[in-house]
Amino acid sequence: MFRFAAPEYLFLLLLVPLLIGVFIYSGIRKRRNMRKFGNPELLEVLSPNVSKVRPQLKFCLQLLALVLLIVVLAQPQFGSKEETVKRQGIEVMIALDVSNSMLAEDIKPNRLEKAKQMVSQLVDNMHDDKVGLIVFAGDAYVQLPITVDYVSAKMFMSSVNTQIVPRQGTAIGSAIDLAIKSFGQKSDAGRSIIVITDGENHEDDAVGAAKLAAENGIVVNVVGMGRPEGAPIPVPGTMSFWKDKNDNVVVSKLSEEMCREVAKAGQGIYVRADNTNMAWRALSNELDKLAKSEIETKVFTDHTEQFQSFAFFALFFLLFDFFMFYRKNKRLARIHIFDLKERISK
Repeated sequence: MFRFAAPEYLFLLLLVPLLIGVFIYSGIRKRRNMRKFGNPELLEVLSPNVSKVRPQLKFCLQLLALVLLIVVLAQPQFGSKEETVKRQGIEVMIALDVSNSMLAEDIKPNRLEKAKQMVSQLVDNMHDDKVGLIVFAGDAYVQLPITVDYVSAKMFMSSVNTQIVPRQGTAIGSAIDLAIKSFGQKSDAGRSIIVITDGENHEDDAVGAAKLAAENGIVVNVVGMGRPEGAPIPVPGTMSFWKDKNDNVVVSKLSEEMCREVAKAGQGIYVRADNTNMAWRALSNELDKLAKSEIETKVFTDHTEQFQSFAFFALFFLLFDFFMFYRKNKRLARIHIFDLKERISK
């Protein structure tokens, strides 16, 4: 498996076409200036030691060395084998509500952004645990399969928005059902589903899905986002709010009763999020109570650095360029190597 450990340096390759363009432009200007001084053919006869090929060859050598050095900076690596690593931890699937009601601003900056911040804190607190992400509104989708790759988990979390699920609604039951299936093979590790929602479920039997999870040894914890008194839902990109058919502003309220019922059926806890870290602390305490067991994870190991050969050739090209002068060498001129190249190029 080939990869670059620092692929951001590859953007420096965008300099290559720019440098080629500058070289071509400077050559055109040089020829124009020569025409101002006199006949180019006559100037060539008067300057027998001036080479046309050497500047081009030196530029190619410098350009090749630059490309190779950029590749060295990007740290090319090969993964030689795949290993099964055993870790002591738990398995957690996070089901995040991304319906439009999560844009309500009764929690700052809004319900969805606060939920994302809380999930990021949970992931930062994990070490040898597995985590996965499901997003749901009218339907539920796996955004990130259960994994120990916390960097990917936070990356996927940062990209979540209310447009990621095409059908609106709040299908909590579907999200829990999908989370149950996403755990994979049964293990002795403690398992938990964390549902983060405002509780406005209108789609399915969320309580029944939570009971099924509990029967399978999976604890369902629920985090309520928002306040019972509710708040209007901003329309993205405008200064207005969502309205119903009668042109009345829609007020989205936290359904704490639904959240409590789901948590009770799933043998977990319900906690309401606010502008503090209370919900995160409560969830962390609950996850710490789960039994930790050996979790097998397949990872690529032994990534060996492969920059040495690129660095060697870059150094070779630079040394070759250093010992090559723009003017012809009198001794080499007798061999006519470069004169031959000039004739071919003509």
